[in-house]
Amino acid sequence: MILYEYPCNERVRTLLRVEYLFDRLFFFTQGEDPRCHQIAMATLFDLLDVCERADVRTAVLQDLDRHRTALSALREHPGVDRVTLDGLLTDIQAASAALVGQGRVGQCLRDNEWLAGLRGRITVPGSSSPVDLPSYYAWQLKSPPERMRDLQGWVDPLMPLHRAAILILKLLRDAGDAHEQLASQGAYQEMLGGKTFQLLRVWVEAALAVFPEISANKYVIWVRFSSQDNQHKPQPAGRDIAFRLARCNL
Repeated sequence: MILYEYPCNERVRTLLRVEYLFDRLFFFTQGEDPRCHQIAMATLFDLLDVCERADVRTAVLQDLDRHRTALSALREHPGVDRVTLDGLLTDIQAASAALVGQGRVGQCLRDNEWLAGLRGRITVPGSSSPVDLPSYYAWQLKSPPERMRDLQGWVDPLMPLHRAAILILKLLRDAGDAHEQLASQGAYQEMLGGKTFQLLRVWVEAALAVFPEISANKYVIWVRFSSQDNQHKPQPAGRDIAFRLARCNL
């Protein structure tokens, strides 16, 4: 089944973007071709941009503290697995300490004059060519192991953020149970009566060749399935679609 996720607030949306960018960064960092590493560099700068615009570090630390408080309150509840709970609290404390101890995310990358100059040019179409950036071209001519070592050195300062963001998303995803649903004529609506969620997750069979367009507020959840032929605008499915839905909240 194919999983689609919909964030119900901007904080979760930002965390999902950070997760996506790290996944792309790790993939292209492991390649050996200079063109893979160019995408890795652009992704690295995308991460810095996201962190600067949304103050991700502060938001993540607040989330970790909130989750630590909520989980600590469960210690005395009957039926709670103390070993699992203590493990989660240890992970949260470690992630929080690493992020606090680091200071501003990626500051050492901003202080690197060569990276700062490259960051301002690499996103302009065509401006990373050997004609425009000979120093970057010289770096691309290094051996793959050398380039990979450089990239790893630039990625390492971002790892505390990665570990903390992934932990928060795991806790959030684990908080939602998936249930079978049916979208009549491709559309599903559920009234919430004022209850809010942070994340919606929709699974649909790949063989159905449809994708969900999801929206939600404190009153209602809408899931509308459409198909895509790559030539025209997405068209409503117009048939019953079975899917699974998880509503996640912490």
